[in-house]
This record gives sequence, C-alpha cells and structure tokens, in this order.
Amino acid sequence: MSGLRKLRRLLTASAGYSLIELLITVIILGTVIGALTVLFVRASNSEVDMNRRFQAQLTVRQALDKMRREIHCSSGITPTGATNSISVTLPAQCPTAGGSLTTVTYDTTGSGQRWQLRRNSVNLADYVTIQNVFNYTAPVGGTSLGKLTVTLPINTTPSNSAKEWKVVGDIVLRNTTR
Repeated sequence: MSGLRKLRRLLTASAGYSLIELLITVIILGTVIGALTVLFVRASNSEVDMNRRFQAQLTVRQALDKMRREIHCSSGITPTGATNSISVTLPAQCPTAGGSLTTVTYDTTGSGQRWQLRRNSVNLADYVTIQNVFNYTAPVGGTSLGKLTVTLPINTTPSNSAKEWKVVGDIVLRNTTR
C-alpha cells in the first residue's frame, strides 16, 4: 500500500506550470512590454519635435540678427512686393557690401502654411507661417529715421496653432537722412 500512496503523490504533485498559467503570464508580459514600447515611441517623437522647434528658433534668431546688422548699416529700403519683399541698399562702408554700393533682397517664398525667409535667394529661416513679414516706415522729414519691423511667426507643425511663436524685430536704419 505504501508504494501505491507514493505513486499517487508523485502523480498529483506536478512541479511545472499549467497551460492557463503560462498564457496569463504571456498576456501580462505582452501588455507591459506594449505599454513600454508606446512610452518610448512617444518620448522619441517628442524629442524629434523639440529638436525641430529648437533648430527653427535658432535659425530665425540668427537670421534676424544677420538682418539687423546689415540693415543698421544700410542707407535705404525699398519695398518691392506687397510686404513680402524688400531691397536693401548697402553703402560701400558696410562689411557685407564688399567695398562697393550693393543691393540685397530679402523676401519670403513658399506656399500654404510654410514659408522661408531668404536673402538673395539663400534660405535664412524656415517654417515661417505667413508670407507678409516686412513693414517699412520711411524716414519722416527730419524727425525720425527709417524703421523696418520684421514679424516672423514660426511653427514647425502648422496644424497645431498652439505651438506657434513669434520673433518680432524693429530695425532702425541708422544711415537714413533725418
């Protein structure tokens, strides 16, 4: 009889896992790994978006700084389009003029919700959301210098207007006559 009891104990005391236990474990593990994957993908997409916005901000600030240095030295601005293009006259003493009277053109090009700010057909900034960025106030007979207002609304994802920000610069033409 004792041999029969030992055999029953061995048969009833299984040391493995049942199929149901394995399936539940795999389902729980799959859910956890799926959630972690979603988390990492969203974090990666956020980082890409943040880097794109940072680069756009950096290039717009550099473009406006370059424009400011050049326009401070200029002797006159001529609007050549509605408000999306200007011609800047640079006297010979300006560093970017190359020693002779030079005219450079700043304009915006693109379509829809994505425009680029250019200088002589070279892109300075991207992701501008409107075409008309220049507002020039000519010098008033002996009382004020000429002034250019540049408004650059930037958005790397135009479908989301909450991510738009603006860089606005008032640039005074120091060499215009009063």
